[in-house]
Order: sequence, then structure tokens, then C-alpha cells
Amino acid sequence: MINPKKKADLLFKNCKIVDVFNNRIIEDSLAIQNGRIMGFGEYDSETVIDLEGDYISPSFIDAHVHIESSMVSPAQFTKTLAERGVTTIIADPHEIGNVSGLEGIEYILKATEKLPFDVYIMLPSCVPATPFETSGAVLTAEKLKKFINDKRVLGLGELMDFYGVVERRKDIVDKIKIAEDKFIDGHGPVIRGKDLDAYISAGVRTEHECTTVEEMNERISRGMYILIRQGSAAKNLPELIKGVNKDNLRRILFCTDDRHPEDLIKDGSIDNNIRMAVNHGIEPIDAIKIASLNAAEAYNLKNRGAIAPGYKADLVVFENLDNIVAKKVYKDGKLISENGKTIVEFSEYIDKRVMSKVNIREISKEDIQIKFKKKDRSKANIIDIVKNDLITKNHIEEIELEDNLYNFSKTDIIKIVVVERHTGKSGVFSGLLRGYGIRDGAIGTTIAHDSHNIIIAGDNDEDILNVIREIDCMKGGIAISSRGVILDKLQLDISGLMTTRSIEYVDNKLKDMMKIARNLGVNEGVDPFMNLAFLALPVIPDIKVTDKGLFDVINFEFMEIEVE
Repeated sequence: MINPKKKADLLFKNCKIVDVFNNRIIEDSLAIQNGRIMGFGEYDSETVIDLEGDYISPSFIDAHVHIESSMVSPAQFTKTLAERGVTTIIADPHEIGNVSGLEGIEYILKATEKLPFDVYIMLPSCVPATPFETSGAVLTAEKLKKFINDKRVLGLGELMDFYGVVERRKDIVDKIKIAEDKFIDGHGPVIRGKDLDAYISAGVRTEHECTTVEEMNERISRGMYILIRQGSAAKNLPELIKGVNKDNLRRILFCTDDRHPEDLIKDGSIDNNIRMAVNHGIEPIDAIKIASLNAAEAYNLKNRGAIAPGYKADLVVFENLDNIVAKKVYKDGKLISENGKTIVEFSEYIDKRVMSKVNIREISKEDIQIKFKKKDRSKANIIDIVKNDLITKNHIEEIELEDNLYNFSKTDIIKIVVVERHTGKSGVFSGLLRGYGIRDGAIGTTIAHDSHNIIIAGDNDEDILNVIREIDCMKGGIAISSRGVILDKLQLDISGLMTTRSIEYVDNKLKDMMKIARNLGVNEGVDPFMNLAFLALPVIPDIKVTDKGLFDVINFEFMEIEVE
């Protein structure tokens, strides 16, 4: 609590204070005491810092993010964000929940507990994401209740099973009930009209999957908050920002959802959203408000998101209002980052229960064969990659066979193999893939949304098996093999999703592996790792593959490879 009879701990002089309440700049001094804003003007202070005319604003909040998508630990991830002016995130540990269940959620909570950074959690609502793949856990309402009263758990994460919500399916309703006094995030991009009304009336308050202004406005008119996302795969800000105005501004938040190392290092996090919004015509203070006050008030994070007496002294100092780049970052009144580098420790937390999450038997050549009824030639359903997109198309083509087995030929039709890695039973399914482009090699990863089994694309069985063996040896990660030799690898020892290595290390490693993949013929317009990771997600049209089979997303049912 502020004690007005005592000195301030810190006084900023000659600063331009961003007032997000009145949309103005206040040129004055700013006093901090006990990690809170004490007041404006001249105060006796233990320490005085002359900002020499720099701006100072509330620090930024990412309203929806999956830490795991950065491929680095929570400590490494938050360290990177702090250098960009972000000091608070609302994280959905959906990915690690699918691999490590309750232990994964516990890990995220414990790993972020003592960091100089605020991490709030939304409990994963859909683990497993679908019944069409084998996940590492099943998180029921009864299991999730364990965390609901944690002070850093804000509620229930993105409800991807929107039809289950609309139909009021009992397992979904049970999860909604445990969060009814808290907050519920949405994920319903295609529902409209009465179905949307039913979805929102269940208690859903946000949407981060809007792709059009029309969709955004329909949800705002029904009282939802819209999280404008600028991630690595989904980049919706340029389109949605066109619909933001003074009338609906207070219903808009910023998020990144999934942000990969290269983008975090090169462009940043929520600071990138702010700069892009300003470049698209949003007034700078409005952009800051979206990134701070709006998120704080939407998620009921009291006394943050603005500069006012009693508010947390989570602050960003920068030079240019039209091009906001964090110069200094303060958390609870203490300097944590300066000139893009943290100056305090972001300590690692290791939990053996979430390490080394690959549990498979030995996989043989026979396991990955694709058998047909016909002997020499047959028509087949083939997954066709769409360049620069995560959707796929179903391509039907007659292929060559050898004794009823698919025979690799000189076409660009290769194998896509999924190996279940959670139970030890190691169910295997192999399908056919076109448009990936690899030659004389195979690439595999344990990042395979949403259940994160092992997925491998390759044009020969030997390299496919070599990648599987290497991933098993690493106990999770990404590997590339060519002509029987592992050319490069990235170990992801935290549930096969993350590493404690620095984000710079991961970025450099991925760049090296990208060059190798291109040299092996992976097509331009295809991300050899990201596209591969989403080929096992049976909710993105049109056709996907899981450990249980080839899946028709349009008709929501499994399908045969061979076309009769």
C-alpha cells in the first residue's frame, strides 16, 4: 500500500506520461512507491531518474498465447517478451496439457511462479482436442477443478468444441460450470446467428479466431471482446484493424496466440501489434490502450494497464510515440530490461515429470507400409498441401504399386507417417502427401497439433525410420535425415515441445534446419516444420492424418486411402 507520509522509492522526471483514460500526454514527473504508482508531480524520492523527454506508458499484455509455440521454456519465453515491453500474459497451456496432462499445467504454473513477470493461466478446455487422435491425457472437469481456485487461474481456455457448447453436451457443460464465476475464452470462428447466441449465452466472453470485420462486428454487438491476433501462422491484424473505431475500441484486445522464435526476435510480441495498428491508422495512445487497459479490464486484472495512483508500476519507456520500441521496462517499479536486454534473472524451473515424453516401441519397415487391395496400380486419396496455408486439399491420383504396397516413385507423392508417442502402444498410420517436395530424405517432429504425436514426411522408408529412432533417442524434438544420416536435430526435452536453451539458440538452429530442408527439395511456400506440425490436426480442412487414420475434415469421418 502507498504511504503518502514516506518518500517515493523512485521518481521519473521530464517524462511524457501516456494517459490511456483521457487519450492524452501528461508532461510531468511520476512517483513510484512499493511497486505502485504513488502520484504525479514532485515528490521526495530515494532515487531520481531523468527520462529526458521520453514517453512512459503502461506495459503491455498478451491476452491469449501458447507459451509452447515458442519452443522455449516459460523462463526463456517471458524473458524475451519482457525485453519487448510485455510484462503480463494470459497463457493457455493447451499444448503441454495434451502431452503431459495435469502435470503439464502444474509445470507451467510452477515455472512462472517466481519470475519477474506475470503469467496468468486459462485451463485447457479441450484435452484431447478431438476423439480422432490419441492424446497424452484426458482432462475432465473433475480433474481441472484442482486448479480453478488458484489465484493465477482466470478461468477456462478457448472452447474449440463450439458445437459441444451449442448442444450443451454434458462434458462441456461440466467444464463451463467450474469456471462460471471466472472467465471463459472462445474459439468459434464459423458459427453465426442463433448458434453464436447459444455459444455466448453459455458464458463465452472472447474470440480470437475472427478473420473478417463482419465476423468481428457480429461478436462485438453480442458483447464479446475481440482479440486481434498477429501470430506466426495466423495474421489477422491487417484485416481486422480496418473495423476498429472509437465506438468499438474498448472491446478490442491484442494477442499473438502462437509466435515462433524468429518472429519474436525479429518483430517482437504485442509491441509488434501496436506498431502495426499505428501503421494502419490507429492513434498511438489507442493502440497502447488496446494493449494494456483493455486487456486488464476485460480479464479483471485489477490495478494494472494504466498509469494512475495505486496501479502497479509495470511500465515501458520509449522515445517515439509513432514507432514504439521499448527502451526501458519496469516490473513492479523495478528495472528489468534496458535497450532490449533483460538485466534481472529469469530462473529456470525443471520438473522431471514433464521431461522426456516419448514412449514408443521399436518401429519397423513393415509398420509404415501402405497396403492396397490392388497389386500394381490403384487410385488413392492423397493429402495435397496448399502453399502458404495450413489447409490441405484431397487429391485423387492413380499411383504405382509393387505387390500391393506403395512404391516410391519420381513423383512428388511421399509418405506422411504418424506414430503415437504417449501410451507405449505406438499405433502407426501412414498416408500419402503431395506438395511437400522432399527428396532423398525425411523430416520429423514431436510438435504435431494438437495431440503432438510423432509426425514424419519422407520419400523413403529408411530415412523415415532413422528420424523416428533419432526422435526417440532425443526424447522429443525435430530431426532431418538423408541417405541414412541425421543431418541436423533440435532436442525439445520438455514434453517434446520446448527446450531450456535460449531463444537465440533455437532460432539459429531452426534457420540452419530450414536451409537443409530447402536443399533437400522442400518446396517454397511450404514451411517444412509448421506445415508438418499441422498435418495431424483433424479440424483444419480438408484432409488430415492422425495415428488412427486418414481423416476427412469436411465430412468429419475417417476415410480409406485406396479409392475403390
